[in-house]
Amino acid sequence: MTESRPKSERRHVHFVTGKLASPALREVVTNLAQKVGFEFSLDVLPITVAALMTPQWIKKRWEIPAQATEVLVPGYVGDVALLQQGIDIPVRMGPKDLRALPEYFGAGATTSLDDFGDFDIRIVAEINHAPSMSEADILELATRLRNDGADVIDIGCQPGQRWHNVGEVVRRLTEKNFSISIDTFDPWETQQATRAGAALVLSVNSSNREAAVDWGCEVVVIPDTPDDLASLEQTVAYLDKHNVPMRLDPILEPIGMGGPVRGGIASGLTASLQRYATVRERFPEHEMMMGVGNLTELTDVDSAGINVLLLGICQELGIRSVLTTQVINWARSAVRECDLARRLVHYAVKHGVPPKRLDDSLVMLRDPRLRPFPPAALAALATQLKDNNYRLFAQEEQIHLLSAGLHLRDADPFALFDALMQQPQSQNVDPGHAFYLGFEMAKALTGLTLGKQYEQDEALQWGFLTRPEDHHRVARTSRHRQPKPPAVDESPPTADES
Repeated sequence: MTESRPKSERRHVHFVTGKLASPALREVVTNLAQKVGFEFSLDVLPITVAALMTPQWIKKRWEIPAQATEVLVPGYVGDVALLQQGIDIPVRMGPKDLRALPEYFGAGATTSLDDFGDFDIRIVAEINHAPSMSEADILELATRLRNDGADVIDIGCQPGQRWHNVGEVVRRLTEKNFSISIDTFDPWETQQATRAGAALVLSVNSSNREAAVDWGCEVVVIPDTPDDLASLEQTVAYLDKHNVPMRLDPILEPIGMGGPVRGGIASGLTASLQRYATVRERFPEHEMMMGVGNLTELTDVDSAGINVLLLGICQELGIRSVLTTQVINWARSAVRECDLARRLVHYAVKHGVPPKRLDDSLVMLRDPRLRPFPPAALAALATQLKDNNYRLFAQEEQIHLLSAGLHLRDADPFALFDALMQQPQSQNVDPGHAFYLGFEMAKALTGLTLGKQYEQDEALQWGFLTRPEDHHRVARTSRHRQPKPPAVDESPPTADES
């Protein structure tokens, strides 16, 4: 039978928690309630660690006030279906980390993300030096690039070395439903590839534009030299006259390649970006392409930020395709980066908002935000612990190790472990436990070094490169047994997990 209660005119959230988390939860929720606008109550159940609660155990002990309009239980509880039975207000599962409650309640969110993920920039991913690879290797790499987000697979030939098997390789790929472009200035290679199904040719200028009339496919037009826009205009006029479909690429130059500034006139990267804007202005109806790999491959920096910036420029200028490659190690995930970046910049430009707080998949080196515990909350936790299991925290430029009657801290994990081994309770540190603590402290130090949020037994977040991490907590012996969740009729344990 469903419990009936009077309807409240004001939102009232009833939070269910354990004893250890209750002080920090009250502090977070008090500020959040004022910002978001709701009333709240806290149901502090007789258990030390909220993560050990089960739905059956909660249902026997919670007390939901009549004015509550919804109930929020910790994210570790699992299925809330049992809790919802007999309750006529929503019972929801919140985040595992109470510090994530502001995001859960949408505090600060100002835009709707209903259409986030849309894009209109196509990715052309190049397979470099394809003639030196086997057909099987080319197919494997093309499949991987397509899975990462590539729309077109570009087959890169080798200048001065004719690839006699190019037609057969292109045919095999098109039979596998790949969209193929061919990157060569050799008319014979181009003809073989287009006859086999290549739909795009990179690249065409005054040297081969006459041949392009007979290929029957779209081509990429480039200037004869990067700073010669007149030659690009002449090639465009010739191809337009012969109804050859095209996209224009004024050529992105690496930083410094244009030499020093002369007479206040920009050169290199700056000049090439200006040329893209000029070409877009002169040819507003033509498709365009930018070879972003010219910058990511030739700059000593992780490629993700460069890709976001360049795709943002493309989105604003209406450049609907980019050419990239991932040869050098720091650009090894460039295709996936471009796929994520094109979604980010599409939303930003469409809605007129900065590409911030939309998707943190490309925030890899450092985390979007840190959630340190207030020092007072950490100190209070140290006084409340009743067992000798170890909790690790990384904040205030130090690694903190807490246990019953123990709060050690140091910036050096080796010094911290040495200090632990001087404590009487260190007798519970067997080799397996020592390895576990060392592994966790290494993660904590990485978090401190890079500005990443460390959570014990959780993977550090590396954006889309994050590897889910199993909980490697070692099995306990009788000397340091890990507490188990309570059964339905048991009294709750008082020990926390390590």
